Amino acid sequence: MDGKPLDNDISRVVEADRTHIWHHLIQHAPWTGPDPAADPRIIVEGRGMRVWDQKGREHLDGVSGGVWTVNVGYGRERIANAVRDQLIRLPYFAGSAGSIPGATFAERLIAKMPGMSRVYYCNSGSEANEKAFKMVRQIAHKRYGGRKHKILYRDRDYHGTTLACLSAGGQDERNAQYGPFAPGFVRVPHCLEYRAQRDLAGEAWGEAAARAIEEVILREGPDTVGALCLEPVTAGGGVIVPPEGYWPRVQEICRKYDILLHIDEVVCGMGRTGTWFGYQHYGVEPDFVTMAKGVASGYAAIACCVTSERVFDLFRDDASDPMSYFRDISTFGGCTAGPAAAIENMAIIEEEGLLENTVKMGDYMLEQLRAIQERHAVIGDVRGKGLFLGAELVTDRTTKEPAPERQVQAVVADCMAQGVIIGATNRSLPGFNNTLYYAPALIATKDDIDTLITATDTALARVFG
Repeated sequence: MDGKPLDNDISRVVEADRTHIWHHLIQHAPWTGPDPAADPRIIVEGRGMRVWDQKGREHLDGVSGGVWTVNVGYGRERIANAVRDQLIRLPYFAGSAGSIPGATFAERLIAKMPGMSRVYYCNSGSEANEKAFKMVRQIAHKRYGGRKHKILYRDRDYHGTTLACLSAGGQDERNAQYGPFAPGFVRVPHCLEYRAQRDLAGEAWGEAAARAIEEVILREGPDTVGALCLEPVTAGGGVIVPPEGYWPRVQEICRKYDILLHIDEVVCGMGRTGTWFGYQHYGVEPDFVTMAKGVASGYAAIACCVTSERVFDLFRDDASDPMSYFRDISTFGGCTAGPAAAIENMAIIEEEGLLENTVKMGDYMLEQLRAIQERHAVIGDVRGKGLFLGAELVTDRTTKEPAPERQVQAVVADCMAQGVIIGATNRSLPGFNNTLYYAPALIATKDDIDTLITATDTALARVFG
């Protein structure tokens, strides 16, 4: 290698990628050996809702960067310019000191979150959730002699990739081969109405699903449970919108047993469901809110663990005790590019009315998915909130037998061949990797939605007949 940039020689880029990159969530065997079956995919450019690969093929991105991140779309020069200007002025200083973009974004963020007051910066959703877990554990030691340390998490929810986050992970195939896990994490049942564990629906199911959490609390002992960690809308576990009445009852249970409520908004936060945060649809008042992906739409790394003043006060109550404060640091939580990008990202969402567009386009897409559900018996259920939607595929609507994962993935591959990127559960939920995902950028138009629907319609016809 001569040290020159690879930009003008895409064949060198592909070979360098094949030889040196360890991709996320990919089995590399097809790319290696003397006669590789295929080249790794290189995404070269993005504009609006479209991306182009190394062969110049255009794709409509229906999943906002693959993992629900690029909320305001690609090519936003104002975000890039804000990051550039901030990096020249000050790229980094440890989080033990403040910065202008850090303070500015925190103020603007808290203004969108009544009842919350403090922002702890870090660099990923996993890390943000780890911070909340550590706070819960430290509170248990400070207030309860270490006893009230257990953290409840929900079946099918996902909170990150670290060992502690996997310990709180309700997706068994994601957790497989990574144990043993951290003690003190306890699973509660999911709330998916389509697959209700009891023969109930609507508010009755919402009440029963919440009561199932209370049953776990009573079994474990309320004096041992410190927090409950839930996604507002379960994301990678199947796009599960909570049933009517579920969230108010969950809040009531947490208050009854003095359990801190931790809402993981890593996916839903910053407009994905049509409000700034998913929990705001349900009138609950959390103690922790964690966020990452859409906070800066992927233009810079940033994550936040946001707490109420009540939680914050527990760490400044005894200045004479050298162990009483939150003794934690996130090195790259001190990067200033993240909050600089987040300020512009939030401004774009406000100025362009993207929350309103998310509601409007989300309702339209839900209608279109239900329309093709009438044509394809393989679609057992359609659900979602805002521009975060799912279609669960089954082999029989009566028995709700899940469609095989290989066929679900064949639908995704067919859409990709058509130039449309959608997602699906895969290698996450044993026997239930059967939900197609849609999370287009908040700028989506009816034409974009129609393209996603048409591609899905065509793929379902070809895969299932």
